[in-house]
Amino acid sequence: MKIKFIPFLLLTVLPLILPAQDITPSRGKVFDDEVVSRVDVFIDPADLNEVLDPNNTIEYPATFVFTRYNEPDTLFNVGFRLRGNTSLFADKKSFKVSFNTFIFDQDYKDLEKLNLNGEHNDPSVTRSKICWDLLRDMELAGSRANHVELYINGDYFGLYANTEHIDEEFVDLRFGNKEGNLYKCSYPADLNYLGSDPDLYKLEANGVRVYELKTNESEDDYSDLANFIDVLNNTSDADFACEIEKIFNVDAYLQFMVFDILTGNWDGPLFNKNNFYLYHNTATDKFEYIPYDLDNTLGIDWLDEDWGTYDIYDWTPNEARPLYDRFMENETFRSQFSFYMERLIDDEFNLPKLEDNLDETRDLIGPYVEDDPYYPLDYGFDFQQFQDSFEEELPYFQTPYGIKPYIETRANSALNQLENIDLTPIVFEVSNNFPDASQDVRIRAKALSDSDLTFVECCYSVNGGGEVCEEMFDDGAHGDLESGDGIYGIIIPALEESAEIEYKVQATDMEGQEGVRPYCGSYLMTVTEPIAPLYINELMASNDLTIQDEFGEYDDWLELYHDGDELLFIGGYFLTDDPTEPNKWSLPDVFMEPGEFLILWIDDDDGTQGDHHASFKLSADGETVGLYDAGLNLVDEVSFPNLGGDEAFGRIPNGTGPFDFVVPTPGASNVALSSTLEKEVLQSINLYPNPTDAAVLIDMESYQDQLSDLKIFNTMGQLLFHQDWTDNPQEKVELQLDLPPGIYQVFLQGAKAKRYTAKLVIQR
Repeated sequence: MKIKFIPFLLLTVLPLILPAQDITPSRGKVFDDEVVSRVDVFIDPADLNEVLDPNNTIEYPATFVFTRYNEPDTLFNVGFRLRGNTSLFADKKSFKVSFNTFIFDQDYKDLEKLNLNGEHNDPSVTRSKICWDLLRDMELAGSRANHVELYINGDYFGLYANTEHIDEEFVDLRFGNKEGNLYKCSYPADLNYLGSDPDLYKLEANGVRVYELKTNESEDDYSDLANFIDVLNNTSDADFACEIEKIFNVDAYLQFMVFDILTGNWDGPLFNKNNFYLYHNTATDKFEYIPYDLDNTLGIDWLDEDWGTYDIYDWTPNEARPLYDRFMENETFRSQFSFYMERLIDDEFNLPKLEDNLDETRDLIGPYVEDDPYYPLDYGFDFQQFQDSFEEELPYFQTPYGIKPYIETRANSALNQLENIDLTPIVFEVSNNFPDASQDVRIRAKALSDSDLTFVECCYSVNGGGEVCEEMFDDGAHGDLESGDGIYGIIIPALEESAEIEYKVQATDMEGQEGVRPYCGSYLMTVTEPIAPLYINELMASNDLTIQDEFGEYDDWLELYHDGDELLFIGGYFLTDDPTEPNKWSLPDVFMEPGEFLILWIDDDDGTQGDHHASFKLSADGETVGLYDAGLNLVDEVSFPNLGGDEAFGRIPNGTGPFDFVVPTPGASNVALSSTLEKEVLQSINLYPNPTDAAVLIDMESYQDQLSDLKIFNTMGQLLFHQDWTDNPQEKVELQLDLPPGIYQVFLQGAKAKRYTAKLVIQR
């Protein structure tokens, strides 16, 4: 098979024009892999004894401290327990930290849970991390991961793989929604058809559902899964490609399948019917495949098989595996699988590409492994074997390969096994902007081939009329993204009336072969009458302390609110502070969900800090800001007065109400100022401890001031506590607060006419 190689980015999953999503989100502080951060867990010794009992999976309260570069963060009352299956009985155990078990809605850096995996079977403590990084390079949905050192009650428990938990926060970050059903699929999850009754798929193994619903548990509705399994198993060979693409992200899944086979992930669904998630993405109405538990990879073996040379076209055991079999039996999908296999080996899965990263990881974590008291306990691993595990096999049943020899053997063997194909052009990730009648119609698609593409076109008809075919371009000027990035686009002028558009995208290569999507029929797009349930909802023109952007800057911000009932594409709208230039700044190409709030940074950083940063700034002296549609019709505007530091101006109720001064609530429903709530906030102040269960210490000495008045408000702006020391200002005050757990805003008046603020978190 001869393939024309193009940048690997072209094979990745295109971020569709959909609600906010990021298939490969930033590692942030928690998953920074350039340093080994430290996790401390403090727990009652009696509770720790219970936690370490392999027959006990109850969560116990603990204090969690995460330290990177000597910068600690502390959370109280987190849940702590064992995790895993066979690892429950290992000497080096794995743990789960749950931030919201005892405190509703508590999270850490937008995470509800962390998985601390002991990796006791893997002498390199690295295989799962390598796999997660490979998925990240492929721009497929996978967990973020790094290494941390774990201390419990001050005792070193060793080096751990810190792995992002797959839950509703995970899918929301990747796909822009979390309302769909998320199924955790564990042994023996073979996806074979059991019947049309959805309740048949609630079968259990070892006391847990094989297809365990992790969201929408109260509804407990398995209809979508039953339909997916029905289509997967029972669709005829002739119709399989047509029907499965309607309900499954097949373009991403084929690459996941290549990943599973190249990494030797025999403990996943294709061989061991185990360890994967299925998420029903409500934005696309398609299921997404997500792998997990990737420690039994890259040569680790418990089945006496040679995964380095295993047949890539005969991967499954002698049992039905429809998630593999149906795709390999289909000529279109089989040839695409082969294409992706060779492409991944050439660009990513080869020793020259991976070797430097492997060596850097080994050197980074080596000192922590050497000091790990639990590392040798299960198999007798020593530090020399840790180093050797990257280079050669070790004298243990499960380690017939070192990591580097496995990668080299698997890549060469797979290339030798590849079938000779003549690939029909692949068209995939077709999307549109769901326009209304006043907006231009924008259609995008990705296309690639094993030879040069000569033509990509969109063929469409309006209201059942004659079909029109127009060329799509990859030049950055036709609704595509950047020139030469493999994304093709077309812009059809606004129809100015409601209509139905049927369309398809087809690509032709130099050999005259044509590829088309959808595989049969056409996509249907409904163009509605112009409606603009989009409003300027809140803004702040002098943001001193309220909220930071992703660069840690306190920039001006403006909040939009979508008051409609359907997804709304805002890419054709504009914001401006100059009515003579209504198209001054184009809003980002994203959808907003009904009832969604969207923060935009009005900081004059357009083009340098991302598409959510505008090309102008707000004037704290007051001005008018307008929102315009694609036809440059005024949709909404606000004239705001002079605004002091951290003063917010917004609508109550959201979207439709009049503007007034409000409690700052960026990204959330607006809250009226209470009649006693001060508007002017000049300085942030520290409270100790914070979070607290009741007692709060306020020490004014370091601020060279005294406290004369204190007010505490809840998030609804209601005054809950007031103390006046005007006649006797206090330098130091200790309060005992009888308030329920939650987040509160504290406002303080200094004796020297200065005003202060702080956020107070009460936890129990």
